[in-house]
Amino acid sequence: MKLLSEHIKNKVLISMIRLIEENQDLLLKANKKDIEAFNNEDQAMYDRLILNSKKVAGMVTAIKEVEAQDDPVNKIISKNTLQSGLEVINKTAPFGTIMIIYESRPDVTVEATVLAFKANNKILLKGGKEAIHSNTAIVKLWHKALVENNLTTDYIQMLTMNRQETQAFLKNPTEPLDLIVPRGGEQLIKFVKDHAKCAVLVSGRGNNFLFVDEHANWKQTIEVILNAKTDKISACNALDKILISKKLPDYNNKIKELNTILKTNHVEVLVDESTKKVLTEEKSIHHTQIWFQEFLEMKCCIGTVDSITEAVEKINTFSGGHSATIMTTNKAHAKTFMEQVDCAVVYQNASTRFTDGGQIGVGAELAISTDKLHHRGPLGLKELVTNKYYVFGDGHVRV
Repeated sequence: MKLLSEHIKNKVLISMIRLIEENQDLLLKANKKDIEAFNNEDQAMYDRLILNSKKVAGMVTAIKEVEAQDDPVNKIISKNTLQSGLEVINKTAPFGTIMIIYESRPDVTVEATVLAFKANNKILLKGGKEAIHSNTAIVKLWHKALVENNLTTDYIQMLTMNRQETQAFLKNPTEPLDLIVPRGGEQLIKFVKDHAKCAVLVSGRGNNFLFVDEHANWKQTIEVILNAKTDKISACNALDKILISKKLPDYNNKIKELNTILKTNHVEVLVDESTKKVLTEEKSIHHTQIWFQEFLEMKCCIGTVDSITEAVEKINTFSGGHSATIMTTNKAHAKTFMEQVDCAVVYQNASTRFTDGGQIGVGAELAISTDKLHHRGPLGLKELVTNKYYVFGDGHVRV
């Protein structure tokens, strides 16, 4: 797609803001059709599917935030004049065509598109069939915004393919694909990686850990755990595993208190062998595989460790590489934990629920990347570009 000026791109976004505000009832009616047709018992997917006035307002806010950000394209990364006289300039450049595959969340149809478009990329939206009416209504508004500003609707395309058709498209795309972002569970990610012919940027599973150090502020710890676990179970930044130092003062009474609070808040608790000695009535973790699981439900595991080293090893073995927290007032312990844990976002004394573009200061996000190339963490506007070298000579030849 040809490079567009920031002015033209922002005009499209302003049009889309107006169209969403004017057509909120239309969007909610379309979403109601999806909700009525939804017969799956997956509570997390159902929660992500629902649109309401607050979520529609969030869509508008996301577009406004991106409209206010500087155009990320054609920014100079570096500029050098070599001894040979060649002038070498490295600039940001669009990826080209980005395909995003996601389930359930109609708001992603807004957030992914506004980011891709302002970064001058073409976007192919492959949403789940459960959100077909909602996504169709949103894409129609995007197309209206493009047409109002004399642009082709090719910039934003919605794909309605089943699993077999998607597999065939990934293997032999009908147009060049530069980047695919799968947002979903491990099965979806594996499916895309197995069949895609271009770069895949993984928005991986959560399975987030919190480690309670011996120097933890216990009141803060309880508050952070409750927020991370119960605030929104359908989010990839929700808490699943709690590791507690055996050196925690009054260890027995504190984990009993934690267990009582979790159960009072309707959280099912599973425990390892060491913790079972204190929480004798709770279910034991019988299979190692449970430590790998992202629950997306009111369930968590509590384990006991002897040291920060053991906590780090456990997190690096089982987590999804998404987010991890240490609760401690000891700066040295926090430094060790945060440097050694291999996650996209690490915290001291804060809930994993902050791993979100808007909450972490990035703005609207395409996904939370758990990959290490080309970017890790929230994929905001500035991260949806690649780079390109411009080399200027005057008849230069290599000798």
